[in-house]
Amino acid sequence: MTNIRHTGIVVTDINKSIDFYSQYFGFQVKKDMLERGEYIDNFCAMNDVSVRTVKMALENGNMIELLDFVSHREDNQDKKINQIGCTHIALTVDNLDSLYDRMSNDGVHFNCAPQSSPDGMAKATFCTDPDGTFIELVEILN
Repeated sequence: MTNIRHTGIVVTDINKSIDFYSQYFGFQVKKDMLERGEYIDNFCAMNDVSVRTVKMALENGNMIELLDFVSHREDNQDKKINQIGCTHIALTVDNLDSLYDRMSNDGVHFNCAPQSSPDGMAKATFCTDPDGTFIELVEILN
């Protein structure tokens, strides 16, 4: 393996999610397309898939991919941090306290206020995106 390419996040309102990830974390849209046909059907192991995919990247190349399954919507289930499988993405941020205040004032849900790790090396908290996907926010302390 040479690197982690991107993290895929299924969303219900892609425009709201684009705004969320760009406004708070600086991701910019790099590619926006509607995918359908045999290739994507095979990838998803489903028939007649139609999915809007939006690749968003930071200046350093780190990337997320938002997926809006137009043809195969699932109900948004209550997500739990301890469920089996991939449960969250972690983002390193600057000035976590300020970001926390701004996001909280905008109504973003947090599990707790930012707190220092037991070893004192980082400050961290968890929030959720508009669809309830957990995001760990970490500020490295010097």
